[in-house]
Amino acid sequence: MRDHRHEYIYDSTDPKANEGLGTVMGALIIFVGFLAVLQVVLDTVAVWYRDTMVWLNDTASYLAGFWPF
Repeated sequence: MRDHRHEYIYDSTDPKANEGLGTVMGALIIFVGFLAVLQVVLDTVAVWYRDTMVWLNDTASYLAGFWPF
């Protein structure tokens, strides 16, 4: 007959190892969250900069339309 026991990829009876693994996974999750927030901030700043340059260009073109030469 076949043995139908569950086999786990990670199975430890050492509580210190489990605590260490949990700490590493928690730090990794926080690091990935920090990178995601940083990406959103950088994208926002880049869009604001681009839109500001477009607005300044349009304003300068409009004002240059009044130039008599």
